Amino acid sequence: MKMQRVISIHEYKLKKGVSGEQFERAVEKARERELFRLPGLMQYHFLKRIRGTRKVDYTAIWIYKDLETWEKIWGKAERPITKELYPEKWKIWEDELLAPLLTQEPDHIYFAAYEEF
Repeated sequence: MKMQRVISIHEYKLKKGVSGEQFERAVEKARERELFRLPGLMQYHFLKRIRGTRKVDYTAIWIYKDLETWEKIWGKAERPITKELYPEKWKIWEDELLAPLLTQEPDHIYFAAYEEF
């Protein structure tokens, strides 16, 4: 059986007064600090909204090797882990770099995870 990748989509809405440049600098800082180096995370992409009906400024697409590796990091879909158990690198990304820029706490953004078929 072929291992299907897991693709997770996160949508980010910036606080009033926060510029796109600030968000993009935060992403660059995270890259420099290798905060996105997680086991099984094969690729990630940040996208800037240019058109659409959802009022979202940026989107991230996270592509994991397979469901097993995704579950080792985030828990089962029906039983996700708590924030205290997130990888340390991810907590730095969310708490230090991302949270100050968003309209809501990073754990409360719109997100969805999908398994390829």
